[in-house]
Order: sequence, then C-alpha cells, then structure tokens
Amino acid sequence: MKTYTPRPRDIERRWYLIDAGGVILGRLATQVAAILRGKHKPIFAPHMDTGDHVVVVNASGVRLTGGKEEKKLARRHSGYPGGLTETTYTRLLATRPAFAVEKAVRGMLPKNSLGRAMIGKLKVYAGPEHPHRAQNPERLSLGQVPTWSGLPKAPPVARTGLQSKAPPKRSETRPASAGPRAKRSAAKRTTAKSTSKASAAKSQPAKRTTAKVATTKRTTGSASGVKTPTRKSSAKQSPARRKKKGE
Repeated sequence: MKTYTPRPRDIERRWYLIDAGGVILGRLATQVAAILRGKHKPIFAPHMDTGDHVVVVNASGVRLTGGKEEKKLARRHSGYPGGLTETTYTRLLATRPAFAVEKAVRGMLPKNSLGRAMIGKLKVYAGPEHPHRAQNPERLSLGQVPTWSGLPKAPPVARTGLQSKAPPKRSETRPASAGPRAKRSAAKRTTAKSTSKASAAKSQPAKRTTAKVATTKRTTGSASGVKTPTRKSSAKQSPARRKKKGE
C-alpha cells in the first residue's frame, strides 16, 4: 500500500463566492479557512496548499454575538515602548469591515509561509460588488461544503526534453572488409617481404667470411713450412700416356 501525496499538477483551483450579510463572524471564518486549506478535497494534505479561491462580499453585514462588539478588542503594536493600540469591534466593523474578516480568517490558518500563501487566495469586499466575474465563482451558502468527486484529472503535460533513442540493431551478417583494412593487410605483407629480404642479405656475408677464414688458414700453413700435397692436372699426364701407347 502506498501513501498518496498530491503533486502540483493534481491541484485544481476553483473560485467560490460567499455572501457575509447577517452571518456570524466566527462561523464565516471557519468555513472560509477550511476552503482555503483544501480540507473539502479528497487530496488534502496538511503540508501543501491544495485550497481554492474565496471571494467574500457584504463584509460590513457580519455580526458578533454575546456582546462581543464592545468586549472583543482588536490589538496592534507598533514595536516601540507604549505603542499598543486597541480598537473595539464596533468601531472596526464600522470603519474597516474587510480587515475584520481577514483578521478572523488569518487566525485560523497555519502561522508560516504556507498560511501566508493561503491567505493570498482570499478576497474580501465590504459591498456586494467584486471584480472577479471573469472567474465565474460558484456561490456558496453558510455551512455548504463544495462537492468533489474523486481525484481531479491532470492536464496532459507536453514533454519538451530530449527523448532517449534506442540504439540501432546490429546486423547478423558482417560486411566485407573495407578499403582501409585491405590496405593494412597489404602493408603487413610488404613489411614481411622486406624483413625476409633483409634476413637473407645478412646471411650471405656470413658465408663469405667463412671462405676468407679458410684462405687465411691455408696461407698461414704454407708460410710455416708445412708442405701441402698438390695434385697434378690431367693436362700434364696426358702426353706421357700417349708415348706409352706409341711404343
């Protein structure tokens, strides 16, 4: 089993319109905060902003119960000593009704960058008019939960990156030897012939040296007084043989 986590492409933003005329401020703030967080969606995640846009009109018509108009105070501090300012909600609703609604909704959102992103989707107006007709917001009554069926369909994402190409298949039959390979084999043959000729040329001087060694031995033997037997040529023996025949 895998845990589902919403992705930015799965989030679909819608617009809703709520009329705050005669509505209690606390109940209005809880419903608006739930829609801003996206708790009405099946893909809700507390660590992501999955909510929708909310437009609140007639903010000057909100009311408080239990005498909170005079008891409840809106406080603000400037940061300097003695810079505390307190305002009753009777005066705040008469002068800045949109700020009163925003302040109530902001107190019900996370106190971090996520909450600041959520409050940016809230549009509050003191009167019945609003400049968001182009978005065609859906009208909601107090206590009505927006309907969602299943997960939203993500739009198709165009792939602009480089697609990996499959490597080309190698053919089973190998091609014949190309020109460069034939030239290399011919060069090898010529080098082999040249090496064989060089070896033969080296072997011939070796025989000549052996002949020279034999002649030197003969000359040294004659110089030392050793008589070497000589053979008579056949031309000198032939006249003697002729005389014997004539006799």
